[in-house]
Amino acid sequence: MITPILPTYARAPVGFTKGEGPWLTAEDGSRYLDMGAGIAVNALGHANPALVAALTEQAGKLWHVSNLYQIPEQQQLAEALVDNTFADTVFFTNSGTEACELAVKMARKYWYDKGQPERVKIITFSGAFHGRSSAGIAAAGSEKMTKGFGPLLPGFVHLEFGDHGALAEAMKDPAVAAVLIEPIQGEGGIRVVPDQCLKGLRDACDETGALLILDEVQCGMGRTGKLFAHEWAGITPDIMMVAKGIGGGFPLGAVLATEDAASGMVAGTHGSTYGGNPLACAVGLAVTRIVADPAFLDAVNRKAGQLRQSLEGLVAAHPDVFESVRGTGLMLGVKCVLPNTDVVKAGYAQHILTVPAADNVIRILPPLNIDEADIAEAVARLDRAAQALAPTTN
Repeated sequence: MITPILPTYARAPVGFTKGEGPWLTAEDGSRYLDMGAGIAVNALGHANPALVAALTEQAGKLWHVSNLYQIPEQQQLAEALVDNTFADTVFFTNSGTEACELAVKMARKYWYDKGQPERVKIITFSGAFHGRSSAGIAAAGSEKMTKGFGPLLPGFVHLEFGDHGALAEAMKDPAVAAVLIEPIQGEGGIRVVPDQCLKGLRDACDETGALLILDEVQCGMGRTGKLFAHEWAGITPDIMMVAKGIGGGFPLGAVLATEDAASGMVAGTHGSTYGGNPLACAVGLAVTRIVADPAFLDAVNRKAGQLRQSLEGLVAAHPDVFESVRGTGLMLGVKCVLPNTDVVKAGYAQHILTVPAADNVIRILPPLNIDEADIAEAVARLDRAAQALAPTTN
């Protein structure tokens, strides 16, 4: 079928017309259990009543004025984020990709204003995903992301994930401005940076003065059972990228920073026409108030324990299909023996949605407020998908 949509996606042959909680209704009326949450975006499920109410109320009052004026909803959301994080200041974007662009600019402008304009290099790691803008693909550096899109934005130093020796050597370069890393790689295959490694990164940055930039676009906003994943390691970044879950399905992103790290970003150095609009910020505030509640995060951890234990049992029951479980909280991955795309497709037949990732992993990213019964149903459907895929034996 000829479509007017640019064919940059390998889309599944199903479309949805309605959602409620972790469930989606397809065009033919059938229901699917959504364990991908729009790639960790629908943090509170589909059509969450609190978010619908916040959006509807704001939509009846004011949609957009631009950042030429004060935006009360933006101020309220910024205050909520500052109150619950390391940050002193927030800039709102429309996406994680835009957040990456600002994080890179902020780090380089910081050193320019400090009288060290030569400090422009940013260390990144294999398997990373920081969006698909010019800065984002240059930061990731993989051929899959960059082929055909040169010349690339210079100044990125690409290291192998987990190569401590290479990192120690790279940090000796006086031109290093910052280190950019995801506490848990999402697109890279749910690869968790161990707590001790995040602590070591923080120490290395402190020793050299380099800024630590954390990309928590996918792993933030309660996804790991803490409001942000770096909290498990007991460290704080200088700059942090946030998006996906913060809007609960409405396009919203942010860069959070310390006052010092953001000191170069004065009037006129950055802007966004839509960023921080009243609609997005009203929804984001509703999400933040719910997700930042310690009782809510306790529930995420409890459900995460149930889900992980069930997935471990699934792996044990189907060793010809699955290899292992990885991840933290409700950001889990199952490494597959068979091609992960086959597993995802088998899930469609059982009306369950998962998300493929690198390293032959399927991502399990349910809404954070999924209930125990739906977790059990999800694992049962994955079990049936695995049975359908399991190689037959004579």
